[in-house]
Amino acid sequence: MTDTADHTAPEAHDDQPQAPEELLAEPLEMPAPGPAPAGFRFPTDAELMDGPNPLTDPDDDSDGEDEPGGEDDDSDGADGSDDPGATRLDADGFPILDGDDADESADSADSARVEIVVPDFPEDFRAGFACIVGRPNAGKSTLTNAMVGAKIAITSGRPQTTRHNVRGVIHKENAQIVLVDTPGLHRPRTLLGKRLNDLVRETLADVDVVVFCIPANEKIGPGDRFITRDLAELRTPVVAVVTKADTVTREALAVQLLAVSELGEWADIVPVSAQRNEQIDVLEEVLLKYMPLSPPLYPTGEITDEPQQVMIAELVREAALEGVRDELPHSLAVVVDEIADPDDEREVGHIKGAGGRLQVRVSLVVERDSQKAIIIGKGGRRLKEVGVTARKGIEQLLGRKVYLDLHVRTAKDWQSDPKALARLGF
Repeated sequence: MTDTADHTAPEAHDDQPQAPEELLAEPLEMPAPGPAPAGFRFPTDAELMDGPNPLTDPDDDSDGEDEPGGEDDDSDGADGSDDPGATRLDADGFPILDGDDADESADSADSARVEIVVPDFPEDFRAGFACIVGRPNAGKSTLTNAMVGAKIAITSGRPQTTRHNVRGVIHKENAQIVLVDTPGLHRPRTLLGKRLNDLVRETLADVDVVVFCIPANEKIGPGDRFITRDLAELRTPVVAVVTKADTVTREALAVQLLAVSELGEWADIVPVSAQRNEQIDVLEEVLLKYMPLSPPLYPTGEITDEPQQVMIAELVREAALEGVRDELPHSLAVVVDEIADPDDEREVGHIKGAGGRLQVRVSLVVERDSQKAIIIGKGGRRLKEVGVTARKGIEQLLGRKVYLDLHVRTAKDWQSDPKALARLGF
């Protein structure tokens, strides 16, 4: 510093720390407070604690003066009970409405009031999820339909029929079981196959019990061992179910049950015949043991949460799979393009047929033109048969007459094309 202060500082010693020169400067002088605005005063502590209550006090421009009947008034009507203009409060500080005021308030709130209905269920009610897995064509969808008591999943003798998870609900007096029918686990050869396997593995992590289906009429093979290794890593209990028990003799069934018991460690082993509805009730009782205590997960009477368009597409695909060659099922996808109701004035488009039938337009997608010819058939005969069969199922599903419009399209190698899979919903 080149400048020196006017005042004389005390002599500093070498062993004494020096204060910064900024601290040695003259202190700032604060201006004297001016006069308070006319009529201004600070509120007292009591006034701050007993401020206005937004639930009870009217909105006015008063200057904080106490009103008669308020908390600071010593009159007999301090609680408002004797003052007809005052508002009475309940134990929680909310205004009490009675008489005409209550009726008027109820009438004005009717439009905004929502009544919440909590269904009654026993305290020991159980509900949970059971995932059905197995290799392709192991009878998973047939078993699901038999346990639910209605057709919610399509079935076919062709492998890899199921392309997505299908949920079916079993309603019991004191329990509810939600079955999740999954695509068959297999060694994937396409991107579609890999995505289906991933879908199954993701589902296994979120269920209460796993149902592993092994057909009675086929020897245990590499696919069953492959799935067993995957299931061994789960903490979820696994029930082994030997399906199609009606297709073999009792001796052959006993041999298969022994082979299944040696295949892995299972919570239970149950043989069933979905076609004859044998042992289905036994399997349900076994699954109930693994359901946690829970309120119902689905409303009474609801047996599936499948969207309507998905179920229509599956019915068309089921009809198209009948009587075709082995390579076609893997290459066939079905998409519902449009559902139009002629009775709805908002619907636009070309209405075909007569009688006010619901218009359902569906695309059947294959990978090659040769497969397209198989679906259509000579002179369109095959496609017509598919339409007749599918329409019956759709009309039963929807409960009304349907005009079904089918179109066959080609999307080359769609099973391995990520963009095509996304467009088709995979």
